[in-house]
Amino acid sequence: MKQKKKLGEMLVESGVISQEELQRALDEQKTKLKRLGDILLELGYVSSDAIIQALAEQISVEPINLKDTYIDAEVARLIPKELAKRHTAIPVYRKDNTLYVAMADPRNISAIDDLRIVTEMNIRPMLASEADIEQAIELYYTRQISERAIEDLKRDWQSDPVDVVLDETDIENAPAVRLAKSIIMQAIGMHASDIHLEPFEKQVNVRFRIDGSLVEVMTIPENLYPAVLTRFKVISGINIAEKRIPQDGRIEMAVGGKDYDFRVSTLPTVFGEKVVIRILDRTSFSFTRETLGFSPHNTELMNKILTGTNGIILVTGPTGSGKTTTLYALLRELNTPEVNIVTIEDPVEYMLDGINQVQVNVKAGLTFATGLRSILRQDPDIVMIGEIRDEETAQIAVRASITGHLVLSTLHTNDAPSSVARLIDMNVERFLVAEALSGIIAQRLVRRLCPDCKERYGASPAEAQLLGVPEGTPLYRKVGCPKCNGTGYSGRLAVHEVMHINRRLRDAIQAGASTEVLRDIALENGMTRLFDSCRETVLAGHTTVSEMVKTVYARD
Repeated sequence: MKQKKKLGEMLVESGVISQEELQRALDEQKTKLKRLGDILLELGYVSSDAIIQALAEQISVEPINLKDTYIDAEVARLIPKELAKRHTAIPVYRKDNTLYVAMADPRNISAIDDLRIVTEMNIRPMLASEADIEQAIELYYTRQISERAIEDLKRDWQSDPVDVVLDETDIENAPAVRLAKSIIMQAIGMHASDIHLEPFEKQVNVRFRIDGSLVEVMTIPENLYPAVLTRFKVISGINIAEKRIPQDGRIEMAVGGKDYDFRVSTLPTVFGEKVVIRILDRTSFSFTRETLGFSPHNTELMNKILTGTNGIILVTGPTGSGKTTTLYALLRELNTPEVNIVTIEDPVEYMLDGINQVQVNVKAGLTFATGLRSILRQDPDIVMIGEIRDEETAQIAVRASITGHLVLSTLHTNDAPSSVARLIDMNVERFLVAEALSGIIAQRLVRRLCPDCKERYGASPAEAQLLGVPEGTPLYRKVGCPKCNGTGYSGRLAVHEVMHINRRLRDAIQAGASTEVLRDIALENGMTRLFDSCRETVLAGHTTVSEMVKTVYARD
């Protein structure tokens, strides 16, 4: 019988660690009496992912990354939380009578037997890190907490409707507090970008925005909503007595070892105050041009745009199209020790090392325009403006760009060429627009097909005509599986329209050319339309025709 290789040997053979590093870890193991993997992690020689991959290969089980896996609440409830914590295990998904379970120790036969008895299902163990499982347990059992909190609120309301709003005797264990916290935890666990609490006549709908679409996750009886609303107002610093006007607040909270920033907005409606909470993970920014989906052709155009030391680079698109994320990715690329980068944002969504970031504070008189004036006195090389919203900001930005600064900002337009007309509408002189602009990137986000369940089929006559391909061309459609919460989609990707402003376009802008003429010149210069970028994404099997039709508009 072939003897299995030891973990250390496997890591050395794969080039993850050196023989010297392995020996130092083994020497330390003799005194600390810890597992070799834990010691290697402590010494900083390996990542937890590398350990998991090697261990999975060693014991012949499938590894799983819980951070990228959605766990349905119904699946999580198959194993009680107490049992999950005892065995450091969490159900991931089920298939027929088989339950796939992430475990820190898949070789624990006793734990597998316990899980089999409780679930009355076959158990298929998978390997995940202990830390990831513990975090997942806290995140994915929150729906049960929400349901219990609602039941407690109902009971408290029946006994004493006055005291249900806020229990001062044990604030952290009050049902309204638990429910508010569980809503936040559940949203993070489901990778939501926004939480919507929407009051209606008989109930309050709680919806999460996931991959750009709203998903209803629970309802709260309308008589219990004031308690939850009060809790959100208290922790976000909003006036609980004011119900007649919109208000804004902010929550800072650590969840699962990460620091989150929650932007809270209230809006009076006929049935009460609606609340929308934007979730910002300020420590997780890792996007690059490659991960954002820039094609090789668009990357080449971007390289031309980014070579300049002055001018304006605009990212355009509707709300929620990922404009700010693209700006951050470009800033990270431009951030070197030789340059001074200053941003003015509302809000600051991610913290970037080495970049001076300024938060707009309208109440204190710090607007985009006033902040920009001050920034220009700070000897910047590169300036990022969160959004050009008004005439004053536009004019200052343009003049800054022609005086030796590289300016990056966003604008709300439908495509790249129409951004020129938008700046002129803001009373920026045409010759200044022509001189200042370096490049414009129009962007949209489309939902990415789940790789685990997408289904291949042949293009219908209508689809073939739309895409300009033969009938029966291989395409993919959504199906739905436990890993994508039955939606058929997992994550989003960006499609781009990159317009490099060269001399020919500058002359056309200064001569007063229409948007249509500018578009034709840009296409001749190599610009790819949003529709065509999305078309390539569809043909590559990354998204669906329906997503393309919904997201981009095809012009003749």
